[in-house]
Amino acid sequence: MKKEKKALVSGASSGIGEEISKKLLTLGYTVLGIGRDFDKCTINNSNFIPIHCDLSNKKEIHFFLENYKKENISLLINNAGFGKFAPHEEISLKDIEDMVFVNLTAPLLLSKIFLRSIKKNKGYIFNICSISGIKQAPFGAVYGATKAGLKHFSSSLFSEIRKSGAKVVSINPDITKTSFFDSLNFSPTPDPLSYISPNCIANTIEEILNKKEGIVITDITIEPQLFKIDKKRF
Repeated sequence: MKKEKKALVSGASSGIGEEISKKLLTLGYTVLGIGRDFDKCTINNSNFIPIHCDLSNKKEIHFFLENYKKENISLLINNAGFGKFAPHEEISLKDIEDMVFVNLTAPLLLSKIFLRSIKKNKGYIFNICSISGIKQAPFGAVYGATKAGLKHFSSSLFSEIRKSGAKVVSINPDITKTSFFDSLNFSPTPDPLSYISPNCIANTIEEILNKKEGIVITDITIEPQLFKIDKKRF
C-alpha cells in the first residue's frame, strides 16, 4: 500500500503559500493549508484541506495545534508572515507583537508540535524567511529581526535533528510579486527582472525535494536580477 504524503502549509490561501500548495499537490501530497480567508484561493483539489486559522490569534493557533497534533505530517512549510515598514517609533505596539507572533512564534510552535512526525518520516521543514533577515532592513527592523530569528532557528534545529534524517531549509526570497505589498508604500515594478514570482519559490522547493538522499540544501537566497521598486502615493 502506497504511503500517504501529507504536508502542512501556513499562509496557503494566497501568494507564495498558494503556489507551494499547488506544487505539492502535483507531487502527490495531501495538503493541509492554513489561512485566514480562502475566498480568493484558486485551488480546487480534493487533496487540499483548507483550515481557517488566524496565526496572529493565540487562541486560534492553540486550538489548531490541539486538534491537529496527531496528523502524520512529513513536510511543514512555515510560510505565513506579514510586514510593516516605517520608522521604528511610528510602528504600533500591536503591529510589533503581531509580526513577532506570526513570523516567528507561530513557526516555532508548529515545528514543535509536528517535529516528532517529521523526524519519523525523515521529512522536511521549510521556513520561508526573507532577504531582510540577512541584510540590514532600514524601516523594517522588526520584520527583519523576525526573519533573522527564523533563519537562525532553522540552522540550529537542523543541527539538532539531522541524525534523524529530517531536514530543515531556510528560503530567503527578495521582493516577490504578491499581495504582501498591497498595504505598503512600495511595491515591485512592472519589470519582470525586478521581482520573483511565487512560482519560483515553489519550484525551488520541488528541486530541493528531488535532491539525492543524503544531500541537504539548508539555506538558499533567491533574488531578482535587478533591484527596483515603485514608491506609492496614498
